[in-house]
Amino acid sequence: METSSHLLLLFFFFFFPLAAFSGETCSPITCGLIGPPIRFPFWVPGRYTCGYKGFDLSCHHRRPILTLPDAGDFLVSRIDYQNQVLFINDPDFCLPKRLLNFSLAGSVFQKGPNWANVTFLNCSSEFPMEQFVPVLCLSGNHNYTTVVSTDGTHVPPSCRILGTVSAPTYDQYTFNMDLLESLPLTWKFPNCRSCEAGGGTCGLKSGKVSCSGLPRRGLPRSAKYGVIIGVGIPGLVCLMGLLCCACNRIKTYGHRRGRRHHHHHHEEFFMPAIIPQPGGAVAAGLNSSTIESYPKSVLGHSGRLPRPNDNTCSICLAEYQPKETLRTIPDCNHYFHAACVDEWLKMNATCPLCRNTPVESSVVTPRSSSISSSSANSSSS
Repeated sequence: METSSHLLLLFFFFFFPLAAFSGETCSPITCGLIGPPIRFPFWVPGRYTCGYKGFDLSCHHRRPILTLPDAGDFLVSRIDYQNQVLFINDPDFCLPKRLLNFSLAGSVFQKGPNWANVTFLNCSSEFPMEQFVPVLCLSGNHNYTTVVSTDGTHVPPSCRILGTVSAPTYDQYTFNMDLLESLPLTWKFPNCRSCEAGGGTCGLKSGKVSCSGLPRRGLPRSAKYGVIIGVGIPGLVCLMGLLCCACNRIKTYGHRRGRRHHHHHHEEFFMPAIIPQPGGAVAAGLNSSTIESYPKSVLGHSGRLPRPNDNTCSICLAEYQPKETLRTIPDCNHYFHAACVDEWLKMNATCPLCRNTPVESSVVTPRSSSISSSSANSSSS
């Protein structure tokens, strides 16, 4: 619950400034549903006033219109604010015709990249049209108009020059017919390229061009505190838990290793205690031949045991390890370390776990009659 509250606090402090900024009055507008967004430095008198002098547009039939002082009205098809490029077209969709009398004098715009001089030719229909691409909106049934490069192009006798103008080209020798459908213009001031590239928005502040709404490079101080508290405390608790778990594992491993070390290096001194049997008697042990007749097995690398839950020798209390030799007592099928159970059976004729005496066991003669009788009673029970 504490973490959720801090994350909510982080969300509030991080996203609230963006929401407040988006509520400004100078939000972008459009003349129609599919027109380009209009914002600084462009403006529409009476509708959007957060613009710059010379960048005024108008909305006509729900289409944005740019009026150039010496060239007339043009349709605005697209505005690239980051690269400061404006794309215009002829409202009647015959831009080549407008290029014959095109001028940017008196405006804040300049010609876009890759402009060069081209020549408009008007040719008779007898001229083979496959040599040149006709401009359809300037061509008729008996003649057609085409555009050729001004430099190095031979004018056929059946053609006359309409004019030489500047127009977009692929290079200085190849005229770009596709760009005639959209004429690129640029502007130098106000320069908002870096602001737009950084994700901000240009505008006027106290009569000067400024950039606002840039994404924050760092979190606010309150948000940082929220992150530290919301993430740091749970992380510290988890770290403490992991350390405690690691300490317990190390302690358990050391204890088990100590028991295995004691078993392997001191098993020759192991002398299991003689467990009193019912009635106060003590059971006698088995001879060596009988003990050796009990099955022996070597534990493989996999460590698989006949009874997976019994992985500890009940005599020395050490876990079984690969390559260790185990001995099984007949009838009850309980198994132990061979060294441990051998010493046990020399002193006791019963299984250390269930206290049962194997049927085929031959008991060593007891030292006294009292021990012998007790052993017999124990075997019969």
